[in-house]
Amino acid sequence: MFLRKLTLISFCFIAVSCAELQQVVNTLPNGQGMDPTMIANGLRQALDFGISKQVSKLTQKDGFYKNQLVKILLPEELQKVDKTLRDIGLSSLADEGLKVLNRAAEDAVKGATPIFVDAVKQITFTDAKNILLGSDTAATSYLQGKTNSALYSKFNPVIQNSFTKVGADQIWTNIITKYNAIPFVNKVNPDLTDYVTNEALKGVYTMIGVEEKNIRTKISSRSTTLLKQVFALQD
Repeated sequence: MFLRKLTLISFCFIAVSCAELQQVVNTLPNGQGMDPTMIANGLRQALDFGISKQVSKLTQKDGFYKNQLVKILLPEELQKVDKTLRDIGLSSLADEGLKVLNRAAEDAVKGATPIFVDAVKQITFTDAKNILLGSDTAATSYLQGKTNSALYSKFNPVIQNSFTKVGADQIWTNIITKYNAIPFVNKVNPDLTDYVTNEALKGVYTMIGVEEKNIRTKISSRSTTLLKQVFALQD
C-alpha cells in the first residue's frame, strides 16, 4: 500500500499543482501538516549540512591531498612526467608537485561558502518538488548548476595566486625542467590553473554529494526533526 502511495507521489510531483501535491503529501507517514515551505527548507538544510560538514574539511591542510575521493592528480598528459620522475628516483619531487596543486585547491575553497549560501537560499518549492524524489545527489546537482560558473570565477584567480604564494610556479618549473632534460622525452609546458580549478570544483560537489547521500539513505544521518520529516517522504 505504501509503495502505491509513493508511486502516486512520484507522478504527482510532475503532473499536479502544489496544492494537489500537498494533499498527497499529507497521506504519507510523518507527512501530516507538512507544507511546501517545510520541504524546501528541509532540502536547504541538507545542503547546508553538506557545506558546513564536508566542504569545510576541504579548506584544511591536506583536505584535498589526503582525501582519496577528491585528491587532485596530474592531468593525463602530465602523468608521464610523474611516472618518469618516480622511475628515476625523484619521487619526493613528484610528491611535492602534487601537494602544491592540492594546496591551491584548499586555499580556493575557502571563498566558496558565501556563493553556496546564496544559492541555497534561492531554492523554491518548484525546485524542491523535483529534487526530493530525484537521485541520491539531486540537490547537489541543483547546487552545481546554480554555482559552478560563479565558483569558477572565484576559484581561478585564487588558485593562480596560490600557485605563486606556495611556490608552485617554482616547483613546477623545476619539475618540468628536469623532465624536459631527460633524453628523448616529448617536451611539456603546461598551464595548470584551469585544470586545478575544475578539479577543485569537482571535489567540492563530490563532498556535498556525500553528505546528501548519507541523509537520503541513512536515517541515522537525519540529525534534525525537519530532515527526518522531509526525507521520510522519499524513503
